[in-house]
Amino acid sequence: MKLIVGLGNPGEKYANTRHNFGFLVVDHLLKHLGDNTVDWNHSAKLKSDTAVFPLGEDKVLLAKPQTYMNNSGMAVRLLMDFYKIVPEDLWVVYDELDLPIGSIKIRFGGAAAGHHGVESIMSAVDTDKFWRFRMGIGESHDKTHPLGRQDIRDAKEFVLDQFHSGEAGKVREMIKHGSDAIQTALEKGIESAMNRFNTK
Repeated sequence: MKLIVGLGNPGEKYANTRHNFGFLVVDHLLKHLGDNTVDWNHSAKLKSDTAVFPLGEDKVLLAKPQTYMNNSGMAVRLLMDFYKIVPEDLWVVYDELDLPIGSIKIRFGGAAAGHHGVESIMSAVDTDKFWRFRMGIGESHDKTHPLGRQDIRDAKEFVLDQFHSGEAGKVREMIKHGSDAIQTALEKGIESAMNRFNTK
């Protein structure tokens, strides 16, 4: 079983913020692969909204931790223990400030690059050896100043802000793109997804 975790913050206040890109992508994926017959179920025990559906001979478990971003690892650890998931079968989908909006990077392992949700997961599962689907939310290709016109000190405010109206089309496209990347990885293998979707 693959465990695919979309990172975000629960509640209407955060529903369409940049930091909730992980939630948005797995919501789209469930609508597409769940064939409208599967919906989210809240588990207080696992501190997550979860959905399970078959894919070929396997099953896929989608999850949206309800612990708030900085404590995502608590929910992920509970899910992995309950379903007996190994780290190599954990895929985490999240917003990436260091990538411009519209970009996707799939990679295995490595540092959290300042993302507190990923840091929390690494601490809770005691390894960095899991797959990441990094969804770009930045405004610039400049790695030194990923916010472009804004100061890097405004990063927290930026990620918790709504997408502005001029980004709407690109955001919709990227949500679908991220969902397609995960579906490709599930059906054709993660190397195929990397070759097709990773931003050069």
